[in-house]
Amino acid sequence: MDVKEIRKQFPILHQEVNDSPLVYLDSAATSQKPYKVIEAVEDYYRRYNSNVHRGVHTLGSLATDGYEGAREKVRSFIHAASTQEIVFTRGTTTAINTVAYSYGRTNLQEGDEIVLTPMEHHSNIIPWQQTAKATGATLKYIPMQADGTLSLEDVKATITSNTKIVAVTHVSNVLGTLNPIREIAQIAHDNGAVILVDGAQSVPHMKVNVQELDCDFFAFSGHKMGGPTGIGVLYGKKQLLENMEPVEFGGEMIDFVDLYDATWKELPWKFEGGTPIIAGAIGLGAAIDFLEDIGMDNIEAHEMELAQYALEQLKDVGGLQIYGPEQRAALVTFNIDSVHPHDAATVLDAEGIAVRAGHHCAQPLMKWLDVVATARASFYVYNTKEDIDTLKESLIKTKEYFGDVFA
Repeated sequence: MDVKEIRKQFPILHQEVNDSPLVYLDSAATSQKPYKVIEAVEDYYRRYNSNVHRGVHTLGSLATDGYEGAREKVRSFIHAASTQEIVFTRGTTTAINTVAYSYGRTNLQEGDEIVLTPMEHHSNIIPWQQTAKATGATLKYIPMQADGTLSLEDVKATITSNTKIVAVTHVSNVLGTLNPIREIAQIAHDNGAVILVDGAQSVPHMKVNVQELDCDFFAFSGHKMGGPTGIGVLYGKKQLLENMEPVEFGGEMIDFVDLYDATWKELPWKFEGGTPIIAGAIGLGAAIDFLEDIGMDNIEAHEMELAQYALEQLKDVGGLQIYGPEQRAALVTFNIDSVHPHDAATVLDAEGIAVRAGHHCAQPLMKWLDVVATARASFYVYNTKEDIDTLKESLIKTKEYFGDVFA
């Protein structure tokens, strides 16, 4: 895997920010886009922009082929059994909300339990809070170990016969924790519950096989894997999706309408009301092609090497607190003693280094860590060890700068 050649495919990386070469370390928030994706979206708008499914003219047929072809690419990429199990959404958030509203509010009642973890992104907490309020169900949280991992014994102790839904992230966007989804799914199923997995931080970085994981629902976003913004995926087992009602109603998702009633299209289209995200889906398909050309095993190995290298190098920076387990996905979340992470990120930006600072849409986890906010450097296929070296040097300068300011 030639990272230098891969970097050439990302036009945004070849620029200076604040008179320094850009070092982009914020891919957990959104990844950069390769030429292949940019050109696929441009080609759609330039050459065959049209609506899908309903038209019989040439442009409509080309658009439909591109849109549905992307669905097949997604199916193959995550190893779903059928394209009927692949629903295009606006992103991970919309996918989770769809399950919370359509499945959760229909199947939950007072006394039932929804089980989460404290490391969830807000997008996998708030929909379940609202579902619990609407149905009378109870929220429960699997406790975390000191290093930010989950113990299967705690999972078994938390999930009970009253549990109806388990919603858990595959990879923490703050700690980099990789959760044992297959084992959690087995425990959930043994207790009669279904499991939803937030895969926003896993699908871009490693091979995912939803059938091997045996998850009932799986959600992820295109923009974190080299695809456009505004496109995401909800995978659901066919028998579950068939028994769920749509949450958006209107054109495209209907079979027949009269003045007083309507019927829905078959899967997956009954969940895709209105003109769908055509260009986004086509761009996502191009992103999948790009990633598969490199090889997901190669991407995962490269990122794991970067993560371990970053841990080793940043531990040498005095006064740096790093959060999360030793074995982690490709990100490092940290704080510098006596320096607010927003201030640290501002100084790093002055040297062309883009990191994320804040609560990362994970305020319950910040509370568990006993901090208000953190800084986060996250890596992707286009990052190098040199990027980490630059980060380390700048963090040392940042620490020295604030040391002088407060001296």
